[in-house]
Amino acid sequence: QVQLVESGGGSVQAGGSLRLSCAASGYTPSMYCMGWFRQAPGKEREGVASIDDDGSTRYADSVKDRFTISQDNAKRNLYLQMRDLKPSDTAMYYCAAHSGWGCDLDSDDYKYWGQGTQVTVSA
Repeated sequence: QVQLVESGGGSVQAGGSLRLSCAASGYTPSMYCMGWFRQAPGKEREGVASIDDDGSTRYADSVKDRFTISQDNAKRNLYLQMRDLKPSDTAMYYCAAHSGWGCDLDSDDYKYWGQGTQVTVSA
C-alpha cells in the first residue's frame, strides 16, 4: 500500500520561497512516476511538476523557472522547491504517484495521492 504524506506548506508574501516535501512509503521507488498537483478554491486540480523514475522532469508553464521538483537518492522523499511565489500560486498542493506508462501532468494517470498541504501567498 503506497502512502504519501506532504509537509512544508505555509503562508508567505509574494516573492518568497517555500519547500514542500512528500514522504513516500510502501512502494518500489523505481516503478513510479511522482508529481505535484495543486487545487485552488473553485478551480480544477492542475499538474505542477512531475519526475520519472529516470529523473526526467516536466513542469507546467505557469511554474517553469520558478519551481523545481526533485527526489532524494533513495527516492523515498519528493520535494518541490518554490521560488518567487505569486498570489496565483495559492492552493492546496498534493503529492501523487503512479506506476503506469508515461509521467506527464494528467491527474487521471495518478493512482496514489497524499492529503495535501496548503500554500498561501499574500500580495
